[in-house]
Amino acid sequence: MRSDAGKRGMIRRSARLGRGSAPAGPRPRPSLRHRIAAWASVGVVGVLVVAVLGAYVKYREVWDSIGRVTVTDLGHRPPKYTNALNILVFGSDNRSKLTAQQRALLHTGSDTENSTDSIMIVHVSPGRRGVTVLSLPRDTMVPYYSCPSGQSGGESWPGQQAVTGVFERINAVFAAGGPSCLWKTVEQQTGIRLDHFIELGLTSMVKVVNDVGGVNVCVPFAVDSPKSGLRLAAGEHHIGGVQALAFWRAREDVGTGSDLQRLQRDQYLAAQVLQGVLHGGLLSSPSRLLSVIGDAAAAMTTDSGLTQSDMLALAESFRGLPARDVQFVTAPNVPYPANPNELSFAQPQADGLFQAVAHDTTLPRAARTRHHGAAAAPPVLDAAPGTVKVQVLNGSGVTGIASQAAAALASRGFVVTGTGDVAGFGYSGSVIEYASATELPEVRTLQKQLASVTVRRDPSLAPGSIELILGSSFTALTPRPAAASHPTSHSSGPGVGALARSDGGITGSASCKSDTAAFTGPNSPG
Repeated sequence: MRSDAGKRGMIRRSARLGRGSAPAGPRPRPSLRHRIAAWASVGVVGVLVVAVLGAYVKYREVWDSIGRVTVTDLGHRPPKYTNALNILVFGSDNRSKLTAQQRALLHTGSDTENSTDSIMIVHVSPGRRGVTVLSLPRDTMVPYYSCPSGQSGGESWPGQQAVTGVFERINAVFAAGGPSCLWKTVEQQTGIRLDHFIELGLTSMVKVVNDVGGVNVCVPFAVDSPKSGLRLAAGEHHIGGVQALAFWRAREDVGTGSDLQRLQRDQYLAAQVLQGVLHGGLLSSPSRLLSVIGDAAAAMTTDSGLTQSDMLALAESFRGLPARDVQFVTAPNVPYPANPNELSFAQPQADGLFQAVAHDTTLPRAARTRHHGAAAAPPVLDAAPGTVKVQVLNGSGVTGIASQAAAALASRGFVVTGTGDVAGFGYSGSVIEYASATELPEVRTLQKQLASVTVRRDPSLAPGSIELILGSSFTALTPRPAAASHPTSHSSGPGVGALARSDGGITGSASCKSDTAAFTGPNSPG
């Protein structure tokens, strides 16, 4: 376990061990023509840079050049609500494989720590009707989860133990526990079940941007960033891979110097790459496609369950998809209490966004008022009561209130793990507390049993823990409906296509001239 105290905050927290694995298995081979075109069509969507390979036999060496890691020990995983495809995509800034000349050219420095500067969930909606790229800021503080040691492709990670009360920056998770640890952390924090991961090295972006013919960027003033190597005059520019990487990495000496502004600029850059791919004729040029394929594959690692057919399915999602149907959003966040240079997910906004992606729905609307006299419909449950484990606590001091509620919940099939008292009592309203986003389905099912209850996330609880604290206003559970309802998918709701508008994101059709706010700050000219 690492001791980088500067990257942690102290909050009560513990973790639970578990095990999971990525899906695997052979799939039917797609045709040669489709494999070549589809791999590159997805491969150059800016940060996605994913590709579906060329001919299985003729270009087998390209397929074999991709690193693969078996994902294990994922613990208590969130449910899969729809047939959407969720891929964890992250960029590694490991310099150990770069030559001295490459480090100088790319202005990377000589730091050999393998952290992740860009972390995204690429959500492909059911029916391939749209794509949402959800960015997780690299300075977000997350709990220490238990992760095993391992190695792959010349890289190794020592593993770590779950530590109660210790948080770390999410961009440091990979160096401690590799892809599995990052996968586990993202699932636990977002409640979004992941299907695959794709790791991209520093050189992949440079090569692929060059292969697609460069990218357009706009800067509202002259930029001279020695740290990243970005030097551009004011205005619109068409730049190659080295400058695109510099644009991607520029942070300290532009705008506010924050990673959040960097994310804004990077989303605009990704939109411009997307537009170049969709409108630049790349998909109709086999020679250009093969160049992209080879360059991306050489600096890419995936989970061992990601097959050529999976890549094809992902790539086909972009075929004929308008740029406006690809959207980029950032997880809502607030300054971390212990250190304003770090971040926490803003609640309940972040969990609302995560659940919208997990269910492929728009953000929840206020509940509609039922007409007087209408019959009560059975609630739609997110989880079966038998899967909900809850500790019932007396927060009011009213004698017997916890045992009364516990018995009622048990009669409805809930698993009551115990009862007890809250020190000092003092609760007037009831409260449900839970540990991580993976418990939200169970939390919502429990919430429907009470007429009035506040739900809040408590990072001091161990993953998997749900506590119901009863206030003095509690008298009984809500009346039982005439017919029991069953867990159901939320896939019938409207798609996530409006998230870019509602959460301050952008779509793939955004103009590079519209990102002026991403450059505003004390480090920029007035």
